[in-house]
Amino acid sequence: MSKAIYIATTEPNSGKSIVSLGLMQLLLGKTAKVGYFRPIIDDFEKNNVDDHIDTILKHFEVDQKFEDAYAYTRSQVVQLKNLDKDDEIIGKIINKYKAIEDRFDIVLVEGTDFSGEGAIIEWDINVLIAKNLGIPAVIIANGKGKTLQELVGNIYMAYDSFREKGVEVLLTVANKVQPENVDLVVSGLKKKLPEKVLVAAIPLNPILGNPTVKEIAQKLSGKILFGEDFINNQAGEFSVGAMQLRNYLTHLKKDSLVITPGDRADIILGALQANISSNYPNLSGIVLTGGLLPEESIIKLIEGLSDIIPIISVADGTFSVTNRIGTIKPRIYAENKEKITTSIQEFEKYVPINELAERLITFKAEGITPRMFQYNLLKRAKSAKKHIVLPEGADERILLATKKLIDTNAVTITLLGDPEQIKTKIAELDLNLDSSSINIIDPKSSSNFLDYANTLYELRKNKNVNLAMAKDLMEDVSYFGTMMVYKGHADGMVSGAVHTTQHTIRPALQFIKTRPEVSIVSSVFFMCLPNRVTIFGDCAINPNPTAEQLAEIAISSAASSTAFGIEPKIAMLSYSSGASGVGEDVDRVRKATEIIKMKRPDLKVEGPIQYDAAVDMNVGKSKLPDSEVAGQASVFIFPDLNTGNNTYKAVQRETGALAIGPMLQGLNKPVNDLSRGCTVDDIFNTVVITAIQAQGL
Repeated sequence: MSKAIYIATTEPNSGKSIVSLGLMQLLLGKTAKVGYFRPIIDDFEKNNVDDHIDTILKHFEVDQKFEDAYAYTRSQVVQLKNLDKDDEIIGKIINKYKAIEDRFDIVLVEGTDFSGEGAIIEWDINVLIAKNLGIPAVIIANGKGKTLQELVGNIYMAYDSFREKGVEVLLTVANKVQPENVDLVVSGLKKKLPEKVLVAAIPLNPILGNPTVKEIAQKLSGKILFGEDFINNQAGEFSVGAMQLRNYLTHLKKDSLVITPGDRADIILGALQANISSNYPNLSGIVLTGGLLPEESIIKLIEGLSDIIPIISVADGTFSVTNRIGTIKPRIYAENKEKITTSIQEFEKYVPINELAERLITFKAEGITPRMFQYNLLKRAKSAKKHIVLPEGADERILLATKKLIDTNAVTITLLGDPEQIKTKIAELDLNLDSSSINIIDPKSSSNFLDYANTLYELRKNKNVNLAMAKDLMEDVSYFGTMMVYKGHADGMVSGAVHTTQHTIRPALQFIKTRPEVSIVSSVFFMCLPNRVTIFGDCAINPNPTAEQLAEIAISSAASSTAFGIEPKIAMLSYSSGASGVGEDVDRVRKATEIIKMKRPDLKVEGPIQYDAAVDMNVGKSKLPDSEVAGQASVFIFPDLNTGNNTYKAVQRETGALAIGPMLQGLNKPVNDLSRGCTVDDIFNTVVITAIQAQGL
């Protein structure tokens, strides 16, 4: 079942509240704990709250604090976007959402309102948020004032925007439709949209379309004089009481709002009398304009009445007040039970709720975005904090990454090197890194040095290594760090910022060695593309693997993919697809694919297959129409190191993708290699995945 659902609108005033309230009621009928989250809300006054969040939390008694139910105000987002801090925006939204997701069975996520500064960028933001959260969407459009063609076209374009970004749309809702056109709209949407997308049309409802007297008072900064208990009365039509009372009474209609200057006692008393008369309709309230109040004798008379409708006083003149009331957009408040009940009833009446619930239960997210992948990595690392040794302790990038790692409390760090040199470097970089928060070890002066040297000697004496040689090797930071891992004094090691790959992994191959079921150490990169995360292997270790080795690399890579939350769909890459190609290289890939199918029939694998057929659905279906991998591969196995290494670097540079790795596969304990051109973020991410490997995943 999906852990959340995202509500998005195509424009302002789409009536999103009716869907939010209806969905909350639906979800509470399916599970006990439903959370609520709005990534971006309108600005609100200090010491106040957002009315819509307040309504949801109070009415449904959601166990959340107001400040936990949103990430940003609109002005905050605009400021960050002006500073090109889009990544920061998405990062905080994911963090806030995940905190709610951890506490609840399912989360209702509500998109922005398309109002105020920054509205032009809101659609893209909504699509981006839903994509990064990995949740399906409901799209709402306002049908008021639109032709059938315009309404259906707007909804289809919105659906297409989500679909292009890989966000599944479960339901589209045309709201505020004329009652006589509901069936026509539903039919039009069904013709335009795919069959799997549910459709609904909700008609205009006067109860939901009109503001309350409370909303009017708030918008006009009015003072409530009488009838506060009835402040949530719905204001229907409104009219100005400027004529003689006998003439004005003929204009009163059900739920009319009377607007009149505060000194017109005749209109005020006449309206109050009409409200209790069986010969006239009930009124919603009276607005007194001009800042004028009735005389004391009139106020005394009103106070003595037993049934008083709301009377509010405003400062502006009658003409201005009348115009402003006409522009007020109705909202729903927690205490307005009639509107809330009506909204839920309308939702349940016009929306296919049983089918929607079934779609939610069976929904399965396809892929994972880079931001969510990185969030999950950090969360998993923190869940069982591990100890990682970094042999190149004096390198500036290593120290900067260490600072980030310590600040996130993801791992415990040991740095190898001269303690004084490392502390001096920390001071020069002004890192504000407390040396007591990390372990710094000089291998030569370590209390474990002789024990490590003796252990190495015992492990390698059959390879003609004597004790003197073992001591010399143990002065090398790579050997010392690897021995820490071997002895259980550290859970994993990351090196290679200064040293070569061979220098980094040789000790691991010599005495940590491979797991019993594995005959070859290989590597993968997690390629964080703009909209998804894929796995490339082997791009760092094996120059020319045999068919058998390719098969094992693929099986190991599939295991890594699963362990890190990515469903493995394996593409065994070559220069041809299917049975068309001939030649030694393509035959080797074909044989490797056969071995995988024999050893692991449960895995989805295709090979040989070209890269374009592996990633593009149209190309994949044209070349391999019956494949369950073509066009949707998530694990890419390259035929040799030359191809793999160049491809991952080309993709990284040309697309701006983040390449996390290489992560070594097959060792008994985790040791990972860095590129000598690595960045601080590369080191940070590699340490995090090493810590996760150390958890036994």
